[in-house]
Amino acid sequence: MRFDTGGESVAVNTRTVTKEELGRQKMFSSKVENLLSQRYQDKPLACVVTYGCQQNVADSEHIKGMLDEMGYAFTDDRQKAKLVIFNTCAVREHAEDRVFGNVGALKKYKLANPDVIIALCGCMMQQKHIAEKIRQSFPFVDLVFGTHALHIFPELLFTAMTRRKRVFELPDIDGVIAEGIPVKRDNDSKAWLPIMYGCNNFCTYCVVPYVRGRERSRQVSDIVSEFEQLVSEGYKEITLLGQNVNSYGKDLEPKVSFSELLRILNALDGDFRIRFMTSHPKDCTKELLETMAQCDKVATHLHLPFQSGNNRVLKAMNRGYTREKYLELINYAKELMGDELSVTSDIIVGFPGETYEEFKDTLSLVKEVKATGLFTFIYSPRVGTPAAEMDDPVSHDEKAKWLAEILDEQEKISAQNMKLHAGKTFKCYVVGKGKLGDNYLAARTDGNLIIEFEGGERLIGTFQNIKVIEPLTFVLKGEIEKN
Repeated sequence: MRFDTGGESVAVNTRTVTKEELGRQKMFSSKVENLLSQRYQDKPLACVVTYGCQQNVADSEHIKGMLDEMGYAFTDDRQKAKLVIFNTCAVREHAEDRVFGNVGALKKYKLANPDVIIALCGCMMQQKHIAEKIRQSFPFVDLVFGTHALHIFPELLFTAMTRRKRVFELPDIDGVIAEGIPVKRDNDSKAWLPIMYGCNNFCTYCVVPYVRGRERSRQVSDIVSEFEQLVSEGYKEITLLGQNVNSYGKDLEPKVSFSELLRILNALDGDFRIRFMTSHPKDCTKELLETMAQCDKVATHLHLPFQSGNNRVLKAMNRGYTREKYLELINYAKELMGDELSVTSDIIVGFPGETYEEFKDTLSLVKEVKATGLFTFIYSPRVGTPAAEMDDPVSHDEKAKWLAEILDEQEKISAQNMKLHAGKTFKCYVVGKGKLGDNYLAARTDGNLIIEFEGGERLIGTFQNIKVIEPLTFVLKGEIEKN
C-alpha cells in the first residue's frame, strides 16, 4: 500500500502517537508539577536506574526529559529520592536478579517514607510472569509499565501519585512511535539517537521481539531533524540505535535502506562522527559495508554479532546465516577498510544442545575473525522462548570452562591487535577522564579503540590527533601529535 506523501516515506501498519495524545501528556506533566509544588518546598529528587542496552539508556533519557518537565531534579542516591524508577532489561537472568535485589533493598526506605514513589518499567515489565511477581512479592512498588507505554508516563505517574491504588500499565501491542517526547541526555558530548524500535528476527534464545514488539522505523525527516539539532548543540559523536539497524526502512513506503539513511546523515554540515548498533549478519549487505568505507563521517567500527561459529547451532538459534556467510562479510569489510576497520561481536556459549566439538567451531571463528573486542555470555534461558524448552544437558560449570577458553584466546588476540597500532596517529574523539593516571584523558578512534593520553579537561568533547606510543592489552597509550 502506498501513500502520497510528497516525497516522504511513511510507516505502514505502525501507529504514530498523535499530537493530541502528546498534548494530553503535556497536561499531565503540568498537573504533576503543580502537585509537587504543593507537596515540597524544593524540587524533589528523582533517581533513574538503567539496566541493559543502549536503547534502554535512550529510553531513560526520555524518562528524565519528562521528569524534568514535571519539576524534578536528579540524584544518583536512591535513599534521597522522592521517585525511584528502574528501567529494566530482560536479556539475561543476571540483570533480572539485580533488579529484584535492588528493588527489595528499598522496602525499608519506602516504609519510612510513604510519599516516595517506586516505579518499574522496561523490558522485564513487559513479561507477564515478571509483572505478576512484582504484583505479588513487591507490594511497595507503586507503578509498573511496559515498553509500549513510555510515552504516557506523565499520566501514569499522576495516577500513581493521586490514587491509593497501584498502577500497572502493560499493553499487549506491537508498539508505537512517539515523536516529540522531551529528552535529558546523560552526556554533553556524545548522544544516542534511536532510528527504529522492535525486532522481527525471533532468534530462539531471545526475548526482545516479545517485549519490544515488531520492527518500526522512524521517518527520515524526524531522524534528520533530531540529528541536526544534536549537531547544533555541539554533539560530535552520535550513535544510531536499533535492535537491528540493518532492517531500517523496510516498513516504510517507499522503502529507505539503512545505507541510504547513513549517506543522508553523512552529507549534513558539521564536524561529527556517526556510529551505529546493532547490525544483524543476515541483513548486513555489501552496500552497507561500501557505505561505511565511502562516508568520511561514518565510523569504521562494525559491531556484528555472530553468536556461534557452528552452522547447526546457528540454525537452532534461528540466526538466518552460516559461518561462511559471516566470514564473507567480514573479509569484504576488511578488503574495503583495511586496518581502519574494527570488528566487535557477541557470543553465546553453551546454547542448549551445543557440544564441545561445536563450541570449538566458535573458538576457531574467534581466531579467524580476530575481533577488536568480544561480548561473551553463557546462555541464559528466557521464559517464553523456544530455546528455553530445548534439552540442555551441559552443566553451567562446564560452560564456564568453555567461556574461559574464549576469553583467554581473545585476550591474546587483543594484545596482538594493539601491537599493530604502535606508532600510528589517529584522529580521536576525547570522551572523558582516563584510567591510567589522574592527568590522563580517554579518547576513541574511528574504529572504537581507546587511547589514553595526558591532557587538560578542556580537551574533552573535541577531536584530537593522537599518536600511539605504547600498545597495552585493551587500551593504547598515546600523546597528542605535535605540529
